[in-house]
Amino acid sequence: MPELPEVETVRRGLAPLMEGHRIKLCEAYRLNLRWPLPKNFAARMTGQRVIRIDRRAKYLLFHLDKGMTLINHLGMSGRFLVLGTMPRRRSTGQAGQAGDHPALAKHDHVAMVLDTGTLIRFNDPRRFGMFDLVKTKDLGRYPLLAGLGPEPLSKAFNGKVLTAALHGRRVPIKQALLDQRIIAGVGNIYACEALFMAGISPRRAAATVQGDDADCLATAIKKVLRAAIGAGGSSLRDYRQASGELGYFQHRFAVYDRAGQPCPDCDCQQGIRRLVQGGRSTFYCAKRQR
Repeated sequence: MPELPEVETVRRGLAPLMEGHRIKLCEAYRLNLRWPLPKNFAARMTGQRVIRIDRRAKYLLFHLDKGMTLINHLGMSGRFLVLGTMPRRRSTGQAGQAGDHPALAKHDHVAMVLDTGTLIRFNDPRRFGMFDLVKTKDLGRYPLLAGLGPEPLSKAFNGKVLTAALHGRRVPIKQALLDQRIIAGVGNIYACEALFMAGISPRRAAATVQGDDADCLATAIKKVLRAAIGAGGSSLRDYRQASGELGYFQHRFAVYDRAGQPCPDCDCQQGIRRLVQGGRSTFYCAKRQR
């Protein structure tokens, strides 16, 4: 599933194309993805101007000019692709107003054509992605956003904040980092990489990561996420940038998905190890991470 760097990369790809521009036409080619699309979704999106695109954790927030915000989650395989012209094929489902346009790619579910003529399509083979339309003033109460922790790249996140969030938590630190109530947007890949950079064992009880250790881990999280964003995210299966390019951070993994391989800059004999925590694979160095 795309994590914060992948979603932020998509946001940065879409923002210069969409912000300040009007959605001349929106089409929906099915009634549901992970959940049903909002009622009259295509009609409600058509004519809206995109004021700004933000990201909260792993969600994209398209702020619109009529006091509404479009919320999107990429799910397991969702991606936005930017094209130069509108495909010509008669739409089905909710839109029902599009006229003729060319054949769509398999698993294209939503299309938006801007006043510039740019076409943006949402493609999602597994259909775990989602769209919702909510009033912008109600975003703070939206169930999927209300309980999220601080953004790890913001000034609101640091070692002191992490120390407080981990206090009294007995779960392993790796699992704690995946709890979106503690820190928003960090997933399995970047939790493994940050723990390796900080020299902290994924097995350690979260409550023991305090003080200097928490400072070190908070710094490592920021460094890993920024490096991943700079590389366009990590492409392991379906993820692509809005331009259609793959991300490249997977070529810079220190430990993730490298079980049995030599540990970077380490003389440990067994190399990188793998264990399962909470149903997710964890990769680490038993010597360097304590």
